[in-house]
Amino acid sequence: MKIKNQIKNQIKNTAPYVLMVIPALAVFITFFIIPLIFTAKYSFYNWTNYSPEITFSGLANYEKLLSDRTLTRGIANTLTYAVVNVLLQSVVALPVSVALNSKLKGRNFYRAVYFCPAVLSTLVVGYLWKYLLSTSDYGFLNQIITGLGFEKVNFLGNGKIALGAIILIEVWQWFGWAMVIYLGNLQSISEDLYEAASVDGANGWNKFWHITVPGLAPAIKINLVTGMISGLKVFDIVLSTTNGGPAHQTETILTMMFTKFSDGNYGYAASFGMVFLVVSMILAGILLSIFHKWEKGLGQ
Repeated sequence: MKIKNQIKNQIKNTAPYVLMVIPALAVFITFFIIPLIFTAKYSFYNWTNYSPEITFSGLANYEKLLSDRTLTRGIANTLTYAVVNVLLQSVVALPVSVALNSKLKGRNFYRAVYFCPAVLSTLVVGYLWKYLLSTSDYGFLNQIITGLGFEKVNFLGNGKIALGAIILIEVWQWFGWAMVIYLGNLQSISEDLYEAASVDGANGWNKFWHITVPGLAPAIKINLVTGMISGLKVFDIVLSTTNGGPAHQTETILTMMFTKFSDGNYGYAASFGMVFLVVSMILAGILLSIFHKWEKGLGQ
């Protein structure tokens, strides 16, 4: 009897928490788990607009995918975009956040200005910069370039620089987001550490490298991991600026998946989705392992 009462009390105590978890769990299952199951299933099927039947094809979609030369470029572009974008964001956001954490006049205004692009739709940002980078007469940057006596630069039409232009656009939009996360972490670092370092004769660089950077370890981890995962999912900025061109030079895994799906090759597109998932999981695992070792080293 006593055991039954304990069980009832435990159920009574945990029931409110379970009820609060159920809505989020239902959304997660509905919009992630179920689509993932169906994507994995249909990646092994021949399902197109051109065939009335959905037939099992085994690994045919994956064999076709691995022989697709544009896939290699898509994976390379995706990884390049993710790595370079997230590193540049941190390189810009870290010193800016340190500056705006000081007693700078008008710092709240600058914080708002730098963060504003992050609230805009990525599609809107893409179309805006496509307009600014255009080689037409209304292209703002090329008007400045030609006004200085140089030839126009085809930022988005030149395969050698198009991906770099897209990366810089995304750095402009999202470094403010990383800045806010760094600012939040900076305010948790005790001023006593800096005062003690000053007493020991440490200069500004030593304080930054030995106090600020280790203190920002949680924020750096969050920014790099979430930024890397977001970078792997790059789609809308490419769609709105180059649409994967010129000549597939800016294709990513998701733009290729979208193209195959739009063409009616649903089973083949599903295999792209599964490859994207595997690449993301491997990269996330590597990053988490690196940061675990780094944080462990800081704690020693």
